[in-house]
Amino acid sequence: MPGWPGWLGMIVGLIDLAIKIVAVVTIPHNRRPSSSLAWLLLIILTPLFGLFLFFLIGSPFVRGRREAVQERADAAITSRAETLPDVPAGLELPDGMASVVRLNRDLTAMPMLGGSSHGLYGDYTASLAAMTTAVRASTSHVHLEMYAMALDDATRDFFDAMADAVRRGVVVRVLYDHIGSRKYPGYRAMNAFMTKAGIEWHQMMPIKPLQRRWRRPDLRNHRKLLMVDSKVAFMGSQNLIASSYLMPANIRAGRHWLDLMIELSGSIISSMEAVFALDWLTETGESLADRVPQPVSEEGEQPMQLIPSGPGYRTMPNLRLFTALIHRAQYRLVITSPYFVPEDSLLEAITTAAYRGVDVELFVSEGADQFIVQHAQASYYQGLLEAGVRIFQYPKPTVLHSKFFTVDDVAGVIGSSNMDYRSFGLTYEVSLLGTAPEFVADLLRVAEEYREVSRELTAKEWSSRAAGWRYVENVTRLMASLQ
Repeated sequence: MPGWPGWLGMIVGLIDLAIKIVAVVTIPHNRRPSSSLAWLLLIILTPLFGLFLFFLIGSPFVRGRREAVQERADAAITSRAETLPDVPAGLELPDGMASVVRLNRDLTAMPMLGGSSHGLYGDYTASLAAMTTAVRASTSHVHLEMYAMALDDATRDFFDAMADAVRRGVVVRVLYDHIGSRKYPGYRAMNAFMTKAGIEWHQMMPIKPLQRRWRRPDLRNHRKLLMVDSKVAFMGSQNLIASSYLMPANIRAGRHWLDLMIELSGSIISSMEAVFALDWLTETGESLADRVPQPVSEEGEQPMQLIPSGPGYRTMPNLRLFTALIHRAQYRLVITSPYFVPEDSLLEAITTAAYRGVDVELFVSEGADQFIVQHAQASYYQGLLEAGVRIFQYPKPTVLHSKFFTVDDVAGVIGSSNMDYRSFGLTYEVSLLGTAPEFVADLLRVAEEYREVSRELTAKEWSSRAAGWRYVENVTRLMASLQ
């Protein structure tokens, strides 16, 4: 038809213009400026692809049934804990920490409770052995929640312990992230083992289109929790899989993960059971509310507060906790994070602390396991070094996967949460705040062990890197903002 190519070009141009106008109006709504700019740039450069990607992964929040379940659970936790004070009687907080505890409770409904730490596990094998011993001693129930799981030579004793527990009449419930686990060898064999053993297992955040189970593919459940009889518990950064993650490339390179777990007892476990009950309800529809014990403080317990976070929480509780604590630092701040791609407010809090004269140390891996994350993280080093932050790189091929930080000698945080965009908005995480001097001292001893083997990165060394790498860092930093 004569003139049709001209009309076609006009229509395409109008669609292109309409996409950009709509994007400018809608994308910045309730979104970080850096994220808004990254999305707008992508849509301006590639309108159709950018728009498709935005609709696929542009919202950091769960919707529909999951959102409704989260709201009901939050209301139930609030109602159940409404008679509990922010801090149990007999537990004293350092100056200035009461408002932080109040912040956490307002955002998550979790009050501060008492708990006892029975030590940190920085050795992968020792951690698995301790958890296996706890399961073998179980008499009532075992609740396990993991991001990545595999039945392999390193974890076989633990799986056998769960099977033995079922034979003794113990109820064993297991949750694991679908995408986080299915890529590892023996995935189907693991599921078959648990089914045959009578273990009640379910996948978290499953993506199964043929079963009409679909959601934003990069929203994951990253929590690592083990509760036995509601009397002993473990949490931290370690998954239930061999330290090489069974990948041939890791085995050839000698790469393995270095993690940190904490063993707990006391009333804090009731908060951990509540988090598990919420995730179990979300994935199965079965309520475990009547199995969550009412917290009862015991003499000698330390002040502890659990902070769950993730796409079900619109207020990013972990980010707000981290920034609040860092702004409180007076003389020392020690941070360990395998994936350090900080949100703007967190980066400002850390550099401001350094400019205020606080001694700030950041421990990261010399060689991360993810190319984009490693170089996006590196894009922040220049500004950190200029502010006076000391950066220590744990030598490769080990991947430093521990996640904790301390503020002066008054507070410490350990858990599954990284200091990156994903952990703040896209993945379900769980962190533990402790304010007892011994709690903080234990974390500082681990940091000292890392410092002894790490290499400090200097500003002179960093400024001399090749220009090509600077380009890669800037591009990956922009990509990391697309959340």
